[in-house]
Amino acid sequence: MIQPAPTILIVDDIPENISTLFDFLDTHDFEVLVARDGETAIELIEYEMPDLILLDVMMTGINGFETCQRLKANTKTQNIPIIFMTALSNTYDKVKGFNLGAVDYVTKPIQQEEVLARINTHLTICHLQQQLQTKNTELKTKNIELATKNTELEVKNAELDAFSYMVAHDLKNPLSHLISMSDILLEEFSDDISSYASQCVQHIFQSSEKMIGIVNALLLLASVSKQDVELIPLDMGDIIYQVQQRLTSMLKKYQGEVIIPEKWPIIEGYAPWIEEIWVNYLSNGLKYGGQPPRLEIGATPEGNMIRFWIRDNGDGLSQEAIAKLFTPFTRLHQTSEEGHGLGLSIVQRIVEKLGGKVGVESQPGNGSVFYFTLNKSTLEIAGL
Repeated sequence: MIQPAPTILIVDDIPENISTLFDFLDTHDFEVLVARDGETAIELIEYEMPDLILLDVMMTGINGFETCQRLKANTKTQNIPIIFMTALSNTYDKVKGFNLGAVDYVTKPIQQEEVLARINTHLTICHLQQQLQTKNTELKTKNIELATKNTELEVKNAELDAFSYMVAHDLKNPLSHLISMSDILLEEFSDDISSYASQCVQHIFQSSEKMIGIVNALLLLASVSKQDVELIPLDMGDIIYQVQQRLTSMLKKYQGEVIIPEKWPIIEGYAPWIEEIWVNYLSNGLKYGGQPPRLEIGATPEGNMIRFWIRDNGDGLSQEAIAKLFTPFTRLHQTSEEGHGLGLSIVQRIVEKLGGKVGVESQPGNGSVFYFTLNKSTLEIAGL
């Protein structure tokens, strides 16, 4: 698309000056307008807006300073760049022109190449300013749209969280009844039903337990974002002991070895949530570590944070797999192990709520180190 030629308005009361400038600018492909005094220039601009004004200071009628002042007072014309043409050489008059809003000045007698250079410079600056203003306007519009979308998304997420919590909560009771009834059937009536029926009841029992695990995970995931808890100093050793008790059957099933340090730092946290972090990390290590799994856990100070970690002896993870971690309902290991892909997303939500971060360091063939960070307790910082 061909851009139209810039329009220059020459305002001068000396015909010879006008003629010389007109011919010179015309040969350089400018559209040139002419006014013999300030009043005429102001009237002319009402009908045709120039891109730049060359304005003589000393004129009959209103002088260049007053003309400039009136143009800058008008919102329609205030952004037109004005270059003064003046024979005045004292600093006061130059500064007065700049204070009134002029962008530049040239001294008489006019040097044509100098005028051309200054015109092109200020047309370029003006064009860039217009582009910047347009981009700023577009950015403001986009920001408003983004804020609106974010508000809508927050509402939708709140509705989804509420719906998930309601569904999970309402499913928990009937699932608990299924587990209880199928357990009673297996315990008290196993001799009265066929082997096939016993297998079916066992399947109902196992499926119900799996579903209740998913429901509990969903309820925990939803409650973490909503629940405000009091953070208190915690001894990680006590929490690890509770975790080991919960995972006793898994440790026996997988014949897993867990190497635990004798001493732990004191951190600020909420014990039930931190217990869930370790349960998820350790159970994943037992399922997907080596055969048999050998897990080492520990803690490393990082400023006012403590980095807790678990190192496994599994096959390790690719960078592509690492990028998918901590995403709800994502399972990376295509094995026969049961899972619903909520564990690591629960870990991430808990840790971020507690002011820390999660991550993993791994390479295929070299095992993995899963970690999370938590704030040191003020007791730990004070060395107590």
